[in-house]
Amino acid sequence: MSGPVRAGVMRRGSRPRFFTAYSFAIVTGGLFLLSLVAQLVFQVIEVRNAAASHGEAFMWPVFWPQFLSSVFENWQSEFLQLVWQAAGLALFFFWGSSQSREGNDRMEAKIDALLRREGFDPDDFEYREEQAAEAQEHQRPGA
Repeated sequence: MSGPVRAGVMRRGSRPRFFTAYSFAIVTGGLFLLSLVAQLVFQVIEVRNAAASHGEAFMWPVFWPQFLSSVFENWQSEFLQLVWQAAGLALFFFWGSSQSREGNDRMEAKIDALLRREGFDPDDFEYREEQAAEAQEHQRPGA
């Protein structure tokens, strides 16, 4: 094992833990479920009050089509835009657009191959580069 591992820095080939890797999706999914449950609760209250004001009883078979209709209206107006932005960016990243990290990975692989050809260890070079950046950061006034 070469050198200490700093927090937030991963070694090549290692994978982050599930909750670390998918924390944004987990939080987003949790917020989505929370908002869906909140919409269900408040719409049940609204429909029950409307039924009571007309002297009718609340009935689930009448409620579900109304609830699903309002959910899909919300999804269509709000989530479709956001989902396309997130999914579209993920697709472009996956396909390797010029803005994705994959382009950098390819360049880094070429640089690593050149360093090996010249007799340098790319991992050692990267570690020295990180140390130099940290030293420079600590030399800044007010840091």
